[in-house]
Amino acid sequence: MLYFIISTLILASLLFVPVSNLIWILSVRRLQRKLHRELNQLELAAQKKRAYFIAILLVIPFALLFNSQLIGLSK
Repeated sequence: MLYFIISTLILASLLFVPVSNLIWILSVRRLQRKLHRELNQLELAAQKKRAYFIAILLVIPFALLFNSQLIGLSK
């Protein structure tokens, strides 16, 4: 069980940075198209916080499901 928890946390932490950057880039571009202008630093920071939150919501369940399929918790 300890191996499952540690491997899940490692996988989630490794996936967090690329997933949050991808979400941030997509949301910034979408907002720029919607507003028809470049975003200021405050808006970029707000989008970065939003991307971090969404990435956490995506990465942790994915890591749990992936490891449960890979390792299996049926024992």
